[in-house]
Amino acid sequence: MKTGIKSIAIGMSLLLIGTPGFLQCADGKGGAEHGHWSYEGGTGPENWGELSEEFEACKMGKYQSPIDIKDATAADLPELQLEYKDAGFEVVNNGHSIQVNLKDAGKLVIGEDAYNLLQFHFHHPSEAAVNGERFPLVAHFVHKSASGELAVVGLLFRKGAVNESLSGIWSLMPGSADQTNPGEGTLNPTSIIQDASAYYTFKGSLTIPPCSEGVRWIVLKNPATISAEQVDAFKKLYPMNARPIQPRNHREIQVSN
Repeated sequence: MKTGIKSIAIGMSLLLIGTPGFLQCADGKGGAEHGHWSYEGGTGPENWGELSEEFEACKMGKYQSPIDIKDATAADLPELQLEYKDAGFEVVNNGHSIQVNLKDAGKLVIGEDAYNLLQFHFHHPSEAAVNGERFPLVAHFVHKSASGELAVVGLLFRKGAVNESLSGIWSLMPGSADQTNPGEGTLNPTSIIQDASAYYTFKGSLTIPPCSEGVRWIVLKNPATISAEQVDAFKKLYPMNARPIQPRNHREIQVSN
């Protein structure tokens, strides 16, 4: 894809549309214009809420992400329909993660709700934990509905065989922040998410500033595999880019039957 998608305005849930600083999170930079943030030191997660008024939810929010997924309630949840398709793409090092921006990549359908897929990016280690266990890597697939609601699908990776579906992306990872490498041909996200048959779901927030709430979270129950070498290649760029676990605050977590 020749034209860069440096910043995709992914909007906000109905209650949060128009919140200042939110639109910056679309490219993984969070509210970069409102306050520099990082994953360590004085600008790390413990201090995000103090860096800018726009980041107040990072400190004061009630339903923050990530969380430790445990004691989930079994429920008859709708099937996840991944109606993705081949799409032009680019791989971006945005200074906080490696992100894949997509052009017209299809949608996620959950019951009567449809969400267009905009981008996906990676965190090491995984942000959400399952029964106290964090995984070597997670991919967050960011979707937005026509009404502005957000849905994020989390795909966990466990160390094992080489993940061939990531090999092309890994070969395009820029070595420095604010660099973009255009993809050759197209990418179909279903090559990465190969098992969406079971999932956890709960309400939460963005995991980066401004930490806005109103996000529909779906974490796939069955992890994919990734080789130790692939994890190490990501770690060379981002040794740690995961927000600490946040309080559950009596949120219900459901798991599909």
